[in-house]
Amino acid sequence: MANGSRQAAWEFFGTELKRRREDAGITQVELGARVFVSGGYIGQFEQAIRKPQLDVAQRIDDTLQTDGIFERLCRKLIDDPRYADYFAGVVELERLASAVYDFEPTVVPGLVQTPAYARALTLATHPFATDEFVGDRVTARMERSRILADATRPVYWVVVHETVLRVPVGNAAVTAEALEHMATLARERKVLLQVFPFAAGAPANSGSLRLMEFEDAPPTAYTETSFSGSLLDDPAVVQRARRAYDLIRGAALSPEASLALIRSAAEDFRRCMSTT
Repeated sequence: MANGSRQAAWEFFGTELKRRREDAGITQVELGARVFVSGGYIGQFEQAIRKPQLDVAQRIDDTLQTDGIFERLCRKLIDDPRYADYFAGVVELERLASAVYDFEPTVVPGLVQTPAYARALTLATHPFATDEFVGDRVTARMERSRILADATRPVYWVVVHETVLRVPVGNAAVTAEALEHMATLARERKVLLQVFPFAAGAPANSGSLRLMEFEDAPPTAYTETSFSGSLLDDPAVVQRARRAYDLIRGAALSPEASLALIRSAAEDFRRCMSTT
């Protein structure tokens, strides 16, 4: 589904939600209390500013007794076979964010990957996948990265663990290219990049962590491990995630020192290629 038609569908979701809520004689605040979000969130759902998570859509159906219509709409709109179920909602929010803050402990973040690196990662986790499957995954990741080329791109701040610079993905050439690509984006000021060094010890968050901020909606946090991810809206939890990210960022190298280390690591991989 194209972005324009997807947004139109979310607007239909919001319009239908408002109609069903008003028919039931329930205010936004009352509905929010019943489905465990704020009344302001309900208003943002109705204006298609923010997209509800699947469990919220299910609770709305239960409260308004709408025979599963909002669950079905939500599943349809977040369903994209190129993304894991738990990540599809993040992709939708990513397109709306005014600022994105990532911490990645093991791999180059998806928004700054190269096609070869994305392909190598896909094959590492799906060694028996068809060429079509791999191609779709790589294409989807490259499509996501286009937001960094937009004039209205979000502020994008990335902290990567030094592990990302030392562990080859695919081969030395693929990894060197990926690191050089990150460095180029940093030089072009499309991303603010820092490295969390081995010397800093354990980071405040062991898995990947993302924070997303919006112009007209509260911030959201997303955490991910190898086989699952959680999109977090609760303000107290988001605040804890923000503190963890701040601790990580505070222990990371400066952007200048980080860029020098990334370039050095890329050169090391290039030297490995010349000696093999």
